[in-house]
Amino acid sequence: MAIAIGMPKLGMTMEEGTIVTWLVELHGRVERGSPLLVVESEKAEVEIEATASGVLRHVFLEAGETVPCGTLMAAITESADEPFDPEAFRTANQSSPVSVAAASPAAVSGSDPTQAEAPASPRKPVAPAARKRAKDLGIDPSQVPGTGPGGRVTVQDVDAYSEARETAGGSGAAGAAQSGPSAVPIASAPEIDFSEYGEVEVQPLNTIRRASARNLHRSWITVPHVTQFDEADITDLEAFRRSMVKEAKEGTPKLTMLVFLMKSLAVALRDFPQINASLDASGEALILKKYLHVGVAVDTDNGLMVPVIRDVDKKGLVDLSREVQEVSEKARNRKLDLQDMSGGSITISSLGGIGGTAFTPIVNAPEVAILGVSRSQIKPIHRDGEFVPRLMLPLSLSYDHRVIDGADAARFCARLKTVLSDIRNLLL
Repeated sequence: MAIAIGMPKLGMTMEEGTIVTWLVELHGRVERGSPLLVVESEKAEVEIEATASGVLRHVFLEAGETVPCGTLMAAITESADEPFDPEAFRTANQSSPVSVAAASPAAVSGSDPTQAEAPASPRKPVAPAARKRAKDLGIDPSQVPGTGPGGRVTVQDVDAYSEARETAGGSGAAGAAQSGPSAVPIASAPEIDFSEYGEVEVQPLNTIRRASARNLHRSWITVPHVTQFDEADITDLEAFRRSMVKEAKEGTPKLTMLVFLMKSLAVALRDFPQINASLDASGEALILKKYLHVGVAVDTDNGLMVPVIRDVDKKGLVDLSREVQEVSEKARNRKLDLQDMSGGSITISSLGGIGGTAFTPIVNAPEVAILGVSRSQIKPIHRDGEFVPRLMLPLSLSYDHRVIDGADAARFCARLKTVLSDIRNLLL
């Protein structure tokens, strides 16, 4: 009996995957639980294990191909002599759900088991991710034509349906945001042949950048963003940090401003639990998190990645510095697994090393706030009747206005400024 191997869903936001390489040659022997291939998800490259022992009898997809979760990738038979018809097998598995392969335990330890693929209804099969996307966009999934196996509705189907409704003035994302008699539908972007104006080069986006684009777009249209701008006086903090760097023993990781920001956020979040929270799926209840995990945006050649540092409130500055270095290196080498990038309380996006005075970071949903940090500058500040030079750090706090009021955001920034202005606050 042939066993179907499908593209696995490695996390609740994963919609498609790219085959990086097959680790077993065609007709090669495989054992249940042994590495079969490497898949690139939206967050990392993951080794996928064989779900059965036997022979890799047929490969339906080659390295480099990107397909939706659940798509048939290969077939395993007990022996090489067993009768097998690839086309008949493909046809049979297009009309019924495909069993997905299994990722290694380390790779999926951060995934939510409740988000596993549910058995599809024979009347209108809808992928869980597609059902959630439809709910976010105010679309009835039963009205969406499905293009997946057995007519299954995929996220791409929902997006295509939404775009068609927007263009026609329907109730897609734009229509839902602009309801009312004066609503003006947003037309989809026109297709332009830029080669008419000169030489061009088309560079396909990799899996990480495509996933980032989808997630950022989803967050932008479903989360009502507001950004609070402020400045923190870090003159004394920076002097302390520099003194610690000078006194550090050889081999000790360098203390950067980022770790002080992480510790300061942990202090401020204790006083503002509604910021360390997420809305539940219904949008009618707030889930308050009793842990303090901070995501750190890392710029890599493959795109932006956000590893999460756990239990920031329980770790010292040196330990945090070492951990930030380790996860940043893993991000740049594409060695992060799903556990490394899940469960954040809030995210920090720092452009201080590049420049700028302020920006509006997009909330990393399901979190409800993100802190943007720009380059610090010496400014004349009026204190005790005179102007004195002080090192000021620009802060940009974007937040979900459904959860956080403007006054609370301002108070949170004020508390964060107080913590950053006096290093002793980190000891309280």
